[in-house]
Amino acid sequence: MTTTSAPNQATPSPFRRAIGITLAVIAVIVVGFFIFASLYADWLWFDQLGFSSVLVTQWVGRVVMFVVGFLLMAVPVAVAIQLAYRLRPVYARLSSQLDHYQEVVEPLRRLAMWGIPVFFGFFAGFAAAAQWETVWLWANGVDTGTADPQFQMDTGFYLFSLPFLSAALGFASAILLVCLGVTALVSYLYGSVRVGQRELRISKAARVQLAVIAGLYLLVQGASLWLDRFKTLVKPADRITGAGYVDVHAVIPGLTILSIAAALVAVLFFVTAVIGRWRFPLIGTALLIVSSLVVGVAYPALVNQFQVVPNQETLESPYYQRNIDATKAAYGIDGLDKSDFKAVTDAEPGQLRADADTTASIRIMDPAIISPTVRQLEQYRSYYQFTDPLDVDRYQIDGKSQDAVVSVRELNLDQLGAAASWYNTTLVYTHGYGMVAAKGNERTTDGNPVFLERGIPTAGALTDGQYEPRIYFGEKSPTYSIVGGPEGGPDIELDYPRGTDGAAQTKTTFTGNGGPSVGNLFNRMLYALKFQSTDILFSDAINDNSQILYDRDPIDRVQKVAPYLELDNDPYPSVVDGRIVWIVDGYTLSANYPYSSIVSLRDAISDTTNTTPRVALDDVNYIRNSVKATVDAYSGEVTLYAWDDTDPLLQAWQKVYPSTLKPVSEMSGDLMSHVRYPTDLFKVQRAMLGTYHVDDAASFYARDNAWKTPDDPTQKEPVLQPPYYLTMKMPGQDDPTFSMFTSFIPASEGDGARNVLMGYLAVDSDAGAQAGAKAADYGKLRMLEISADVSVPGPGQVQNSFNAEPSVSSFINILQQGQSQVLNGNLLTLPVGGGLLYVQPVFVQASSGTKLPTLQKILVAFGDNIAFEDTLQEALDSLFGGDSGANTGDGDVTPTPSPSASGDGSGETGGTGGGTGTDVAFQAALKDAQQAMLDRDAALKSGDLTKFAEADARLTAAVQKLLALSGN
Repeated sequence: MTTTSAPNQATPSPFRRAIGITLAVIAVIVVGFFIFASLYADWLWFDQLGFSSVLVTQWVGRVVMFVVGFLLMAVPVAVAIQLAYRLRPVYARLSSQLDHYQEVVEPLRRLAMWGIPVFFGFFAGFAAAAQWETVWLWANGVDTGTADPQFQMDTGFYLFSLPFLSAALGFASAILLVCLGVTALVSYLYGSVRVGQRELRISKAARVQLAVIAGLYLLVQGASLWLDRFKTLVKPADRITGAGYVDVHAVIPGLTILSIAAALVAVLFFVTAVIGRWRFPLIGTALLIVSSLVVGVAYPALVNQFQVVPNQETLESPYYQRNIDATKAAYGIDGLDKSDFKAVTDAEPGQLRADADTTASIRIMDPAIISPTVRQLEQYRSYYQFTDPLDVDRYQIDGKSQDAVVSVRELNLDQLGAAASWYNTTLVYTHGYGMVAAKGNERTTDGNPVFLERGIPTAGALTDGQYEPRIYFGEKSPTYSIVGGPEGGPDIELDYPRGTDGAAQTKTTFTGNGGPSVGNLFNRMLYALKFQSTDILFSDAINDNSQILYDRDPIDRVQKVAPYLELDNDPYPSVVDGRIVWIVDGYTLSANYPYSSIVSLRDAISDTTNTTPRVALDDVNYIRNSVKATVDAYSGEVTLYAWDDTDPLLQAWQKVYPSTLKPVSEMSGDLMSHVRYPTDLFKVQRAMLGTYHVDDAASFYARDNAWKTPDDPTQKEPVLQPPYYLTMKMPGQDDPTFSMFTSFIPASEGDGARNVLMGYLAVDSDAGAQAGAKAADYGKLRMLEISADVSVPGPGQVQNSFNAEPSVSSFINILQQGQSQVLNGNLLTLPVGGGLLYVQPVFVQASSGTKLPTLQKILVAFGDNIAFEDTLQEALDSLFGGDSGANTGDGDVTPTPSPSASGDGSGETGGTGGGTGTDVAFQAALKDAQQAMLDRDAALKSGDLTKFAEADARLTAAVQKLLALSGN
C-alpha cells in the first residue's frame, strides 16, 4: 500500500512580498498625505483669520466623541463575546450542523472576536462624532430662568439636556442590543443555548449573561419612557405643539406607569439571572407589551373621543394658552404693540400733509427690477456684475437719512471668453471695484436711478468720506485668487479699466492679510492638490509674498467660523468706517422649546426675492438674532458681535467657542447706523403672527381671526409677497423711522379667499448711530389691527383694480404692442392719511436685446380711488383732489418722453407723460390705436399682408401721437 503526501503549498517569493508591502505602504502614505493636506489647509485658513480655536474645538470634539463612541460600543461587545466563549460548556453534545458551523468559524475565531467589536465600534464612533455638538452643548448648557408650565423644569433642560439624554439613551439601547445579539449567537454556536425537540436549554452562564443584558436593556427603555414624558411638551400635535388635555391626563400618566413597569420587568430579569426561572420575566414582558397598547394607545384614544371631542374648547383652552404664551416668547413676538386702526377710505385734498415726511421717503426704485438698469449704466466692462436683486441700506447725506438701493461691482469671470486663462482668472482679475448706490425715492427725467455713488474710479457722496473700494471678498468672487507681491514690485492685478495719462488700465497689488501664504513650496504643493491645479506649483508669478484667497462668499466665511449659526439669506454691503463691509445676520435656532409651535423655516422665508432659501435646520420653534457679523470686502476679516447676549443658546455656544465673539459695546457708531432688523427673522415672525397675534385661547380655538401673508400680486405663480424696508412714521410714532413692513389678509382655504387687509405689521429696524449702544426702540414690533367696519382692499385686490382700470390697461396695451415689456414694481402699502395708501412703480424695458428697465408711471390707490401718473407727486395730487399735501422725492422731476416707447427696441424708455384719458385728443388717439390693433390682428388672421401693413402704420402713428400728447 502506497501513500502520497499532499503537495507543499507554494510560498510567495520574498520579492513579491516586498513589492506588495511596499505598494501598501505607499498607498497608506498617499492617502495619509491627502488627509493631512486637507486638514492642514483648513488650519492655515482658520489661523489666518484668527479663528484657529474654532477648528481645534471641532477637531477635539469629533476625535473625543469618536473615541468615546468606539470604546463604549467595542468594549461591551468584546466583553460579551469573550464571556460567552469562555463560559461555554466544555463537553456539550452538539448537533452535526453546529459541528459544521464551528469548523467553519474556528479558523476565524480570533479575528472575529476582535474584528466584530472593532467593526461595531467604528460605526458607533462615527455616529458619536456626528453628535459632538449635542454633547458639548449639554455640557455647557445654562439655565434660562423660565420654567415650563407642566413639569416646572427650566426651559434650558429642553434646549440642552433633552437632546443629549435622548441621544445617549438611544446609543445605550444600540449597545445593549448588539451585545444581546452577539451573546446569543456565540452561545448558540458553542452549545450554551440549545434548541431541539421542542425544548430550549440554556446553560447557567449564558442564562446569567443574557438575563443581565436583557434587564439592562429594559432599564434603558424605562428611562426612555420616562424621558418621553418631557418630549410631549415639544411634540407637534393637531392644533399646537406641546401637551394637550389627552397628553396631560392620559399619555403622561401612561408613560409614567410604563416606565415603572419596565423597571420592574428588568428586576425580574435580574432575579432570573440568579434563580434561573424564565417564566416570570417573560410573562412580565408580555404584560408590558399589552400594557403599552392599553395605556399608551387605547386609553388616550378613548379619552380623546369621549371626553375631549365633545368639550374641546373647555378642556383644551388652558393648554392652548400655554402654547400661545410659549410661542410668543420663543419667537420674540411677546412684546408686540397692537393698536386698533379704523382706516378711512375717502380721499380728500391735503389729507397727506401730516405725513409729508413719510411720503418724501417712499421708494419708487424697486431693487428687484432695476438691477439690469444699474448693470447697463455702471457695469463698464462685461467682466463686472451686480447682484440681482439689489440691496437696501441708508446713509446720512447732508445730515439727513437717505434710503438707498445699493450693490457692489463684482467680477464675472464667465465673460472673459478667450481671455479666461489660468493666469488671468487667478492673478490678474482678482477683485471687483466700487460701491454703487442710488436714492430709493428719486428718479431722473428719463426714469433712471439718481445715483449717490457711482463710477470708476468711484465718485459721489460716499467717496467724499474716502473708503477702500476694492472688492476681494463678495458673493460673486472667483473660487480662488493669488495676490500680493514685494513692496515696489510690478503690479499685475487689474484694478479698474481706466488709467492716467491715456493708459487703458490701472493695476494694483493686494496689501492686506486676506489668505494663507503660498510663498513656500510646501504650501504651493498643498493648494495645488486642493484646487487640482499644477499652475499653482509652477507659476513664476507667485512669489514669497503671495497669498491665496478662497472661501470668499461672506456667508461661507461666517458659517465656517461660527458653525452654530443659521445665517440670513440676505447679506448686504455697507460703507463703514472707510471700508466696504458685508453685514450678515446670524440666528441661533432650536426645535426643543416647550409648548412653542413648530414652523418650517424654509417655507417661512421663501418669497419672491428668495424662492429657494438654503437652511440647515428646517423645522424650528425658537429663534434669536443672536449675532451680527461683518466681513471686510478688502481683507476678508470676519468680526462677530454678540448682538443678543441674553440668548441662552448663544451663552452656551460662547462657552463651547470662547473668545470668538466681541460685545456690542465694541461696535462703532458708523457700523451701528447700518445695522438693520434682519429680513429672515421678520419673515418667521410674520408667519407666526398670522395665528399668534391673538392673546386668548378662545380666539385661537375658534380661529375666527386667523391671517396669512398675501401672495405677491405681481407674480403669476403663488409666492409670498416680500416685506420691504422704508423710512416711515407709523400711527402713534413721533418721527419717521427706518423700518420693515408687511401686511396680512384673512387666512382661508380653497376658493374662499378674501383679499382684504386685516393687519399691518412694522418693526423698527434702525439700531441708531451711537457706538456700542442699540436704539431703545430697535426691534419693536407694531401691529395695526384694521377694523372690520371698513373693508380695505388687500394687495391682490388692488393689483386687480390697477390691471382692470381702462385708462391703465389701454395705455399698457399700447406700450406692449411695440417691442416693449411692462414690469410692475413692488406694491407698497403705507398707513398714511388715516388710511392705507398703495404705491406701485411701473417700469418699461425692451422685450428683447438690451434690457434697461426705466420708471415710466406710478400707480397709487386709496380706498376705491386710483390714479396713474408720471410721477409719485402727480399721482398723489391727482388721487387727493389736486393737492395731496405730500412731498415726494420726485416732486421736482419733469419726465421726458423717449422714442423707445414707440417700439424701436433700443430699450431706453422715457416718461410717457401725464395723460390718462381725460384729454379729448388723447382719448381720440387712444381709440385710433385700439382700432388699429384690432384691424391688424384681423388682417394677420386672414393672411392679408397689405391690410396688416396699413393697420400697423396706423398703430405706429397713433402711438407717436399719444407720446407727443403725453409730453405736452
